[in-house]
Amino acid sequence: MSIAVRTAIRDLMLTVPEIGVVHLHERYAADLAKLKQLYGYDGHVRGWFIRRTAVRETGIALPRYLEVNRWQIRGVLSLNDETSTELVMDSLIEGVRDVIRDNPSLNNTVTKTGLLQPNAERGLQLEDFGPVMFGGVLCHGARLSLTTTTERSQ
Repeated sequence: MSIAVRTAIRDLMLTVPEIGVVHLHERYAADLAKLKQLYGYDGHVRGWFIRRTAVRETGIALPRYLEVNRWQIRGVLSLNDETSTELVMDSLIEGVRDVIRDNPSLNNTVTKTGLLQPNAERGLQLEDFGPVMFGGVLCHGARLSLTTTTERSQ
C-alpha cells in the first residue's frame, strides 16, 4: 500500500509547474557527478524525494482500524542569489502544499491527509527550509512532512 501512496504523492507533485525531478525514494550515489545527474533539472539541481518515516495502527471498532503514516518529502534547489531562487523554492513548496490540500485523499489512496481528530494537523507541513550543501552544490533545502490516515479492515 505504501507504494500506491508514494506514487500518488509523486504524481500530484509532478503537476506543480517547474517542480523538477521527483523520486519515489531517496536516490543515492557515491559519485557526486552521478548524484547531480539524479537530481539535475534544466542545468541545475532541482529535485525531491519521498520517504515514509513512521506507521502506527489504532483500533477503532473490530474489525476496523486506522493506519497512520508519517511521510517526509525533501527538496533541493541550486541557490543563486541573483535570480532569487529562495523565492522560487518557496513558490514550489506552496505549489506542493496546494496540490495536496486540493486532493486530501491522494487520488483515493488514503482516507485523508492529517489526523481524524478535530483541530488536528492536516495537509502538508513545512518543517525546515534553509541553505544546505547537496552533492557539493549550495542549495535551498526543504523538509516537509505529511500525515496520512487510512481506515482499514482486518
